[in-house]
Amino acid sequence: MGPGVPYYTRLPMHAEEVPRRQRSTGQEKMALPRPRRGNQLLFLGIMLVTVVVISLLFYTLLWKAGNLTDLPNLRIGFYNFCLWNEGTGSLQCHQFPELEALGVPRAGLALARLGAYGALVFSLFVPLPLFLAWCNGNDGEWQLAVGFLAMASVLLASGLGLFLTYTWKWVRLSLLGPGFLALGAAQALLVLLLMATVVFPRRAEDKSKLDSC
Repeated sequence: MGPGVPYYTRLPMHAEEVPRRQRSTGQEKMALPRPRRGNQLLFLGIMLVTVVVISLLFYTLLWKAGNLTDLPNLRIGFYNFCLWNEGTGSLQCHQFPELEALGVPRAGLALARLGAYGALVFSLFVPLPLFLAWCNGNDGEWQLAVGFLAMASVLLASGLGLFLTYTWKWVRLSLLGPGFLALGAAQALLVLLLMATVVFPRRAEDKSKLDSC
């Protein structure tokens, strides 16, 4: 303490520093939950979009029996190929080898089916590793879910592309029905999910997070 400065005049300065530090640490603690809450909302959004994708695939491939065009005079899908017969005045469904005579290869249609329905299978495996990775803070499980999403996206795009390539002479954009729209929306959401899970700033949480799971 310097000469000529009373002792009691320095006490208030030191006393004011302690509340300031307490207030600053309190403000930091109040600001900490915000990033975690944002990450939780983003994770819930990813899970919700995953459920939507699975629902869209179920709707087209199972509920609509894979039909992308379902009109009174035309029904074309992964397992149905029915054209209007002018002679009988009704739909006539074709099977192999009739489809090969019409220009639809057996191997190409089989690959298109494998792509579309394989995408549904891989999509079903996505939610569980995502949830386990979020709860356990496991990077390997998160990457496994990303791999499933990538496979589902590639398979659906290739299957849908092959199918439209072989059937485009009968199917036009204006004739495509809700089944095609659902598959197109599922493909777009799969790409969005893949980007979100790759860019998602997920970091390992402490063990207390297991209680919230």
